[in-house]
This record gives sequence, structure tokens and C-alpha cells, in this order.
Amino acid sequence: MPVTTVSAALSGTFSIGGTTPVVRLGYGTMQLTGEGVWGDPKDPDEAVRVLQRAVERGVTFFDTADSYGPVVAEQLLKKALHPYADDVVIATKAGLTRSGPGDWRPVGRPEYLRQQAELSLRNLGLEQIPLFQLHRIDAQVPLADQVGELALLQQEGKIKHIGLSEVGVEDVKAAGEFATIDSVQNLYNLAHRDAEELLNYAEQNSIAFIPWFPLATGRLATEGGPLDTLARKYHASPSQLALAWLLRRSPVVLPIPGTSSVAHLNDNIDAAALSLTDDEFAELEAAF
Repeated sequence: MPVTTVSAALSGTFSIGGTTPVVRLGYGTMQLTGEGVWGDPKDPDEAVRVLQRAVERGVTFFDTADSYGPVVAEQLLKKALHPYADDVVIATKAGLTRSGPGDWRPVGRPEYLRQQAELSLRNLGLEQIPLFQLHRIDAQVPLADQVGELALLQQEGKIKHIGLSEVGVEDVKAAGEFATIDSVQNLYNLAHRDAEELLNYAEQNSIAFIPWFPLATGRLATEGGPLDTLARKYHASPSQLALAWLLRRSPVVLPIPGTSSVAHLNDNIDAAALSLTDDEFAELEAAF
């Protein structure tokens, strides 16, 4: 099937918070940065092409964070896509500081979260952030202060929806005392399903579930692995099958596969055309 014939829109849509529709198969920007999610990409021009190609292929949901680079991913989005199409929805995050490659430290002080929201607005070229996520809950700061500050930013019109990252069901319930939580983002893929309870809760409450590392950074696509064997059977790539499984798993799932290559991007988006039967879905699940 020629790559130009498949639109990400075939994956369906989901409305974040009931008011912000997105195409379910999105794009995550973390892999656009340098090694260790630090610094500029090896090929900045290709990074811009990837983002622009994603829009051409029907992607409307882009996930990023102030800490990717830091700042690099947000500024690449602005460079590649600004002024944004009316249907483009950008989700960013704050709450992890960086002091070097691969180093991530939670900071949830209200003044810091507010500062980062203001910087994200500038770096992205937005007047309002569609979805602003607490990147990690900071155990050193009362949850009421962290989520409460996001609620204030929401009341001021600087952010539209509030999300959480790497949380459990009890965290979402606790945060819900201070704000409406419209999304959660946890590690989840065919091989890592520890967040199953959270996904079920999200589905029951119409909360967007954004699985990060949906392809386990390529590990799921390893040649000779169980997914590779099944991919040959279904005449698809391993990445496509892993994404098709996620899309089939629940209507609230918004996969955000990331890549720094246009070729890989095209392959991922072709997953939108795959429709797994109950038996195929079960076979993939059982393989892991």
C-alpha cells in the first residue's frame, strides 16, 4: 500500500475533556532531540520534515515537554508547524528538571510550574496550551499545590486541559479533588502492561490514556522476536502491529510513537489502516 494513501485519521478520533477532538494516532517529540534527550537533533532539517510530514499524513495530536532538550522539542514544533492548523492540538509537560543527558528530577513547586507554563507558551508560540501535563508528581510538594497551580493557570486561560504523567488510579482520584483531570500518560505497550488498572479507570471515566514508549523504543520491532514473526504472518511491520494493538485495546488510547526519520514515521502511520480481529488481538497479547 503506498504510504500516501493512508491517513492517520483512519485510527479514529477522541475528544480530550469532551471538547478537544484529536486523531487518535499521534506523534511524540522526545526522539527529535539529541542523545539522552539532551541538546539538538543530529539532523535538524530532518526533524522539521518529520513534523511537517506528520501533519500531511493526518496527525493532529503532538506530545512534547519542556524537558525534551530541554526546550529543543517545543521550539522545533514551532519552527516546523507554526502557525498551527486549526485542528492541531499540542500537549506539553512540566515538572521534571534536567541537569544533563538522561538526568530527570521532579520539581513541582507552584512557582516553577507556572514559570514553565509561561515559557512553553512562548517556545510553542501559543496563546493557550491545549493540554498541560504534570510530568511527575513531586513527593516533596503537597499535591494540592502542584495541581492547584495548574487549575489556576486553567482559570486564567493559559491552559485548556490538565493531565498527569506516570501515576496510579489513586493519584488521579487525589488530583481530581483540585482539578478535572482529562488525560493520563504512562509507560504502556504490548510488553509492559503495568498500567492496565489505570487504563481501565481512564476508559470508564472518558480520560485520554497516552501510552509513552508505545514501541518500547524499537525493542518490540526486533528482528526474529515474537512480534516480528507475527508481522510476517499479517504482512505488516512489527511497529504497525504494536500500534494497531494499542488502538484496538481501548477507544481512549492515544498512541504517540516518536521517530526522527520520515521513513519510520510513514511506516508508523500506516498502522492506522490495520484493523485487528478479536483473534489477532488475542494472539498478539498472548505473545507477550
